[in-house]
Order: sequence, then C-alpha cells, then structure tokens
Amino acid sequence: MRAVIGEDHALLRDGLQRILTAHHIEVVATADNAPSLMKALREHSPDIAVVDVRMPPTLTDEGLRVAIEARKEQPGLPVLVLSQYVESLYARELLEDGDGGVGYLLKDRVSDVGAFIEAVKQVAGGGTVLDPSVVRELIARHPRGSKTDRLTDREREVLGLMAEGRSNAAIAAALFVTEKAISKHTNAIFAKLDLPVSSDDNRRVLAVLAHLNG
Repeated sequence: MRAVIGEDHALLRDGLQRILTAHHIEVVATADNAPSLMKALREHSPDIAVVDVRMPPTLTDEGLRVAIEARKEQPGLPVLVLSQYVESLYARELLEDGDGGVGYLLKDRVSDVGAFIEAVKQVAGGGTVLDPSVVRELIARHPRGSKTDRLTDREREVLGLMAEGRSNAAIAAALFVTEKAISKHTNAIFAKLDLPVSSDDNRRVLAVLAHLNG
C-alpha cells in the first residue's frame, strides 16, 4: 500500500510516517502545505491520502479542499481526513462524493496506533471510517422536525453505530443484543428514513450520513 501524508506540523507528520512505515505502508510523499499536497497526489496517485483539514497558506480548510479536488481528478481516491475538532461541514463535504473510501478522524485517535492503522486499511479498501464524536455531532446538529424524529432512542443509538461503519454483528456485540434484533432495528431505520435497504455497507453508511447532514 502506498500513502501520501498532508500535515503541516512536523512532529505529527513524522509520527504518521513512522507509524505507517512500521506497518508496511509505504509513504511515497509528505507535504506541509496545500499546493505541495496536490502536487504529490497528482504525481503519485497513492492508495490512500492521509490529510489534515487545515494546512498552509491560510490554515483554514486547504487540506480538505485539496482532497476533494484530487478525488475529482482521481475518482475513488481513498482519503482519510484528520482534524483537531469536530467540524461537521467538512464531514458533509467529504461524504458528498460516495465514490471510494473516505474517513474522518479526530487527531487524538492517532494515539491508538492499532485503531488508526485499521482505519487506514479500511478506507484504502473502499470503506468508511468516522470518528464516533463526529457521528454524535452530525446527529445532534440535525434539525428538529426531520425524519430522524421518527426514530426511537434505541434506533438512534443503532444509527450512530451504523454511521461509524460497524456491521450488524458488531453493533449487536456493542449493545449486548442479538444480531437478529439489530437487523430489525436497521430495517426500521431505513423504512423511517425512506432509505432503500442495500447490501453495500459502505453505500448504506454514506446514504445515512448524507441524509443526516442535509
């Protein structure tokens, strides 16, 4: 697997490179600003881009903008975005394009190396990885009077775990119930949100999150 890192903080950039390399992921380029990141993504067409949201020159949303533009040029380019805070607007923009793997993690999750590497592999494989804090924020900010008001408390809990990319079996284990019970909850959720049931878990998560985030 080949990766490009976009991160302006030298210590974190070096740490990310060391972690990926230690787990047999080749870092073909690193960048500390948005123009350099775009150049690296165009030149190397990596298997995954690990990108900070805020990068020079203005430290606003350049990293994310580069990632979105790169995905337009290279459809399906897997992108794992790292952010210091929950910024639901950025999550929505990233998720608008359902082609290829996407992820949004808070930077403190990198301290759990095993979970971080698993997230990298899942996104590179076309999956979706979202920080639980991001999921909670998206659901909490969804306007009242929406279709989510139709859900029971348990269904909203299941929806949050679904949005994190968990399978029905994983949700059942987390909630200490049977997988059959979770299957009933998920079917009810899709029915109440007017979303078609799909066997494609990644598409399912993206559809739910797109709906939740308007």
